[in-house]
Amino acid sequence: MLSRNVAGLVARSTVAAVRRAAVRRAPGIRGLADSATEEPKNEGWLFVDSVFPIRLGIWDVRHYIGLFREESLLGELESRLSVVKKHGFKVLSLQPYQKDGGVFVKFAYSASDKESALKDIEDELREEADKHAMPSWAGLDWGNVWLVKGQPWLEDMNRYPSTMVKVGFEGPDVQEETLYDLFRPYGRIRDLTPPKPASAGTLRSADVYFVRVRSAAIARNAIHGYQFPNSTQPTRLQILYQRPIQAHAIRGWLTSHPRIVLPILFFLLGTLTYTIFDPIRALSIEGKMLNWFDYREYGLFKWLRTHALDRLSLSSTPQDAPVTDLSGWKERKEAENALKSYLTDPPLTVAFVHGPQGSGKSRLVSAVLQESGRKTLVIDCAELNKAISDTRLVGALAQQTGYRPIFTFLNSLTNIIDIASMGVIGQKAGLSNTVPDQLKQILDVVGSALIDVNRSLRRATKQEFKSHREAEVRKIEEARRAERIRQGTWHDGRLDCVAGNGIMSELGVGDEVFSAEGSNDGLDEGNEAFMMEELKKEREVEDELMRKERTAEDIEAIATLSVVVVKNYGARGGIYTEELQKVLSQWAATLVENKIAHVVIVSDNREKAKLIAHALPSKPLNFIPLYDADTGSTLAFVKQRLRDAGMTAELTKPEVASIECLGGRASDLEILIHKVRSGQAIEDAVEDIISRSIGELRKTAFGEDIEDAKSLSWTREQAWTVLKQLARKAELPYYDVLANFPFKGDEVALRSMERAELISIGTLNGRPSTIRPGKPVFKYVFERLVNDAIFRATQDMAVNDKLIAGADSTVRACEAELVTLQEIAGPVGFFQSLWQSRRASTERRRYLLKKMYEAQVRILTLEKQNMDLKRTLGRGT
Repeated sequence: MLSRNVAGLVARSTVAAVRRAAVRRAPGIRGLADSATEEPKNEGWLFVDSVFPIRLGIWDVRHYIGLFREESLLGELESRLSVVKKHGFKVLSLQPYQKDGGVFVKFAYSASDKESALKDIEDELREEADKHAMPSWAGLDWGNVWLVKGQPWLEDMNRYPSTMVKVGFEGPDVQEETLYDLFRPYGRIRDLTPPKPASAGTLRSADVYFVRVRSAAIARNAIHGYQFPNSTQPTRLQILYQRPIQAHAIRGWLTSHPRIVLPILFFLLGTLTYTIFDPIRALSIEGKMLNWFDYREYGLFKWLRTHALDRLSLSSTPQDAPVTDLSGWKERKEAENALKSYLTDPPLTVAFVHGPQGSGKSRLVSAVLQESGRKTLVIDCAELNKAISDTRLVGALAQQTGYRPIFTFLNSLTNIIDIASMGVIGQKAGLSNTVPDQLKQILDVVGSALIDVNRSLRRATKQEFKSHREAEVRKIEEARRAERIRQGTWHDGRLDCVAGNGIMSELGVGDEVFSAEGSNDGLDEGNEAFMMEELKKEREVEDELMRKERTAEDIEAIATLSVVVVKNYGARGGIYTEELQKVLSQWAATLVENKIAHVVIVSDNREKAKLIAHALPSKPLNFIPLYDADTGSTLAFVKQRLRDAGMTAELTKPEVASIECLGGRASDLEILIHKVRSGQAIEDAVEDIISRSIGELRKTAFGEDIEDAKSLSWTREQAWTVLKQLARKAELPYYDVLANFPFKGDEVALRSMERAELISIGTLNGRPSTIRPGKPVFKYVFERLVNDAIFRATQDMAVNDKLIAGADSTVRACEAELVTLQEIAGPVGFFQSLWQSRRASTERRRYLLKKMYEAQVRILTLEKQNMDLKRTLGRGT
């Protein structure tokens, strides 16, 4: 409705203006000139500014004020101009131009010298404006009178005034100094650009930047169409407003200033991530810890499972796997007690559970945590090390921790942006993060979520204690009430509602004796003493409850802390192993220092604890070792497990010997128990385990064939040398093996064999010390392989061939050097050799001859051994 009224008002005002213009164009209006007066010979135009508000855009509503006051403003302007009479000045018409805030005045004058007359008329009009201000829509003395040098152009397009005007040249260019002199009278100029080259069909132009929009509007209306005189031909000036912000100017500025835009953009994106996605991710991690998304924890599913699925035997829910009972294993019992003790104390350090592979570390930790019922977050480094790219590593860690949502594809995108920014701004944009930074971001959010989990568990525990205390109070109150009923000192006030008040209330009392809560008139001294005793006991009971509650709350405050388990810490094989270990060690130190969670790290090697010890320099780690069981613990464990399976027969000496051959590795003992439970004899089960281990070891250490052996990190000769020596000795000196053939200082091969569980390298004072079999059962596996005549013959021949090749190369090198020495020293006679026997060349010759002789003897010996080995192969046994 308001828009229709305004539109109608604008239409009526426009019609009225047209009518007034038509009237003002008629001669003799308002008695300014007589009809018989001679018509003026010259005409001109004036522009009066600031009569109306300058409209800056379609959104500018100030022009409606000019529409409302147009009649009065034009009338007042006409009266001001009619005062001037110089050179026969006479107003012919007034044409308002509200978009530019002014009025065009067409006037007539009489003069032979036009330029002088126009200058005089303009000066007199300005003097009149100084004495009596020109009318203005705001009532301020802003307006002035300007002589129009060009031609008025009244247009109603959406070209609104701005501080920039574009001056087009229809003719030769106008110099900058001339343009400045021409436009400066209308206002201060901030800048002026010289004429720019233009494409074919367009005019060359220059841009003039005024400080004020009013100055630009005056210049545009006073100069447009002006014929500027040049030496050759006049130049017509076309004046157009130039938008301060042109089309795509913002986009152009953004693309032309990447050094400013890109950092701001990345900062905003990072802020968006931290403010929106991080709380969602923390909530997702908390839901994973508290089993919000596990349907098996819902009450409806439990009810259906109890009343329907289990009864129909259709439940597909897997039952929890039984945890290995290690009660008969004293070493495991000590480790279990140490871990439980750590979990019941405040988290002051990190628990480092270490032991060889297959020693039952993960089973032990799982059993203790399952018994405690603590909320646990498990991070498996072995799975993380399988990642072949940073994207997969980050995704795997997010999957294990419940960090969602995660946009792994953005990593590749940010890398592309960094490469592009290097070409644009000469440096990386900084959007992509390194792998450690990405891992730290995930773990920081996980740490925040663990704090929320602890807070939720503590809140639930307090509510549980509160409910328990209220139940205890109700129980005590019920006991007191029962005792008072028995003694007849309890009064039920509800009877008053039946019996009424006053005298009638006696009916509600009956034979009941008043208690201390009511009137004491009917109590004797015995009852009063009894009540005092009851109150004292009540206070003692309440104090005891409060004391127990505080103690239980302190214990539960520790029990409600989450537990973070890092499995397979230090496992090799990944390209980001070192970065992952460093980040996890720093994060674990942060958790225990801030008492956020208990941290249990499971590793195969105690030496991997160095990074964690470095992250916690002031606190010693809680080492919990797990080693292979000794013979007594092994036999006790097997007997206990067989007894649990219902096998109560005593072990015979052959069975004990077989179990001793198997050793004390927990994984091997579990396989033995499983086979015996399946009905297999102990001797057969052990033999089966050893036979299977022989096949696996032969494939792992030597490969299926020659091509498969090339992919190993060690040679067949290196593996056979170690296995053959370990078959004869329980352990080998590490550096002795490393220094001799076939290793010759190749430490990588030994470390690779350790990772493959072929051997186990013991340490002393932080350095490698001894080499043992990777498992206790490997001792007998090595013996079986060495005792296999055919296999031993093939491997010995391969080793001998390598040794023969080395000795042969030694002989050839000595021969070549002897020839060189002969050429240097020349022929030596018998007598010369006597007095030159101490020369360097002679000593070197003797050394080479001795070395060549030893190498040749070794070649003969090895070739003889190969002949015997070939005969063994020929016999086939």
